[in-house]
Amino acid sequence: MSRGKKYQESFKKYDSAASYELQEALSLVKTMAYAKFDETVDVSVKLNLKKSQSVRDTVVLPYQFRGEKKVLVFCKPEKEKEAQDAGAAFVGANDLIEKVKGGWTDFDVAVATPDMMKDVGKLGMVLGRKGLMPNPKTGTVTFDLKGALAELKKGRTEFRADKTGVIHLAVGKVSMESEKLAENVKTVVAEIKRKRPADAKGEFVQTVSVASTMGPGVWVAIKDED
Repeated sequence: MSRGKKYQESFKKYDSAASYELQEALSLVKTMAYAKFDETVDVSVKLNLKKSQSVRDTVVLPYQFRGEKKVLVFCKPEKEKEAQDAGAAFVGANDLIEKVKGGWTDFDVAVATPDMMKDVGKLGMVLGRKGLMPNPKTGTVTFDLKGALAELKKGRTEFRADKTGVIHLAVGKVSMESEKLAENVKTVVAEIKRKRPADAKGEFVQTVSVASTMGPGVWVAIKDED
């Protein structure tokens, strides 16, 4: 694929085959960002996983970089006040289910109480396609609406390995200080290692790289045992 002149210029600023200490790698990413907008910084973590293994969880980054999420809560009437008091943007039961069934998805996260999942599960074609289906593994199916929304308001976000065993996650903006970006990356990597499958063999984290939206990736020298 042909790359633009600015992208090619970025390659002259570093050794694309070398691995850098995290702080230096992020400084390079910031230096090589050339877009007119505030580019997002992403981390990519390649894991040593068998086809039968998966890694999926949530993480709250120490330093936030996005606006507050609009949370929708599916719950029975007796839990509506708790959801509203906790800051949910939308709260309801069958009325919301029908609205979503019609294709409305003007929210960032969906949370449901367990007693609603029988009906919410029917929204798979709409919510599943957009990655919005509530899931117990990510803490979005719970009776503790206050606790769940508090975490989501802090910026809790989901990560999962794709079919190739790679986890991609946004960790900040190029306008952020390298130190803050580094803390976010360290937090993500630590959470990923914590979810290592019990039957995983050998080196679990194989490679880590960071890149801005438009810029090239930079390899990070992070050892699996760190």
